[in-house]
Amino acid sequence: MGTCRYCGQQSLTISNIIGYCVNCIRHHFDEVWPEVEKVHQESRRSFNLPLFPPVDANGILCNLCANKCRIPEGGRGYCGVRYVEQGHLKGGRPHEGNLSFYYDPLPTNCVGNWVCPAGTGCGYPGYAMRDGPEYGYKNLAVFYQACSFNCLYCQNYSFKRFTYSRKRITARALAEAVTPETTCICYFGGDPTPQVLHAIRAAQIALEKNKGRILRICWETNGSVNAPYLDMMADLSLRSGGCIKFDLKAASDTVHKALCAASNKTTLENFAKLSLLIKERPVPPFLIASTLLVPGYIDEEEVAAISHFIADLNTDIPYSLLAFYLHFYLQGLPTTPRLQALRCQEAAWKAGLKNVRIGNVHLLS
Repeated sequence: MGTCRYCGQQSLTISNIIGYCVNCIRHHFDEVWPEVEKVHQESRRSFNLPLFPPVDANGILCNLCANKCRIPEGGRGYCGVRYVEQGHLKGGRPHEGNLSFYYDPLPTNCVGNWVCPAGTGCGYPGYAMRDGPEYGYKNLAVFYQACSFNCLYCQNYSFKRFTYSRKRITARALAEAVTPETTCICYFGGDPTPQVLHAIRAAQIALEKNKGRILRICWETNGSVNAPYLDMMADLSLRSGGCIKFDLKAASDTVHKALCAASNKTTLENFAKLSLLIKERPVPPFLIASTLLVPGYIDEEEVAAISHFIADLNTDIPYSLLAFYLHFYLQGLPTTPRLQALRCQEAAWKAGLKNVRIGNVHLLS
């Protein structure tokens, strides 16, 4: 049982770690944020990650993501992987990828598998190997070990232990990991954003080496990347039959900041920008959205607002509502109740979205 330190409300869906209920976060953010911010700082301090995006007046600007860190000599960006040494901005470049990768038999359990070529055969024969799931083929899953956000419920938070790893994989070496059975590359993490230079170059090399056959480039991202890198990501996915999957974590900027220590402004702007490209390749779906249903925080109000945002752009955009499981700093919350998931799905349909599903149903309580 959690207690909101602002209004005194008690509930199983109030995190004692965050310390506040969602309504107080929405309506009294300035008062509650200093304490929530301390939680984020604590979570980062344990991995020796920077507590804030650096803003050194004499620092070098890293313009890869919305944080726009100004990194001093000897310092690191908020992601931890970008750093300045001898006056040069380093980390995450094409020759120095901090990542791990593995082969995932298709169809995988990725966010977009219910609408993508690998999972359904959508786009066959131009973008899929067969008119149905691509059994017998593989996905090259690329896990980038850094992130531009700090989500308190991160389900892959163990990557933070490796953000400072000295092991490096070049873009060319990663591209050469594509086998004849590989029909898609999926970048995730962490997030590909802090190392987008590496990801883009690896994709370019892989597509060049595999001309004349199906090789889709896909991304799972928090959407915080800056232009022109967003445009380059979109181009790679559009022409290869891949997709870009945005994790739309919250509609309210205050809730988003409380959960992730970052604004959602750039994410929403980028999503809206990419929605304009759907007409260039309606099939298979180019842009996909997902939201993790964090009990007590990502409720019907948040999902309804996200759904209206998506529907105003294009009602055909697939939207996946994902069941929550206890991870990282939100260990005290329950899993997503089935009734909450169904109500959120109904809210998405009422907003006008046509393709809405509930994912991770085995986790529903």
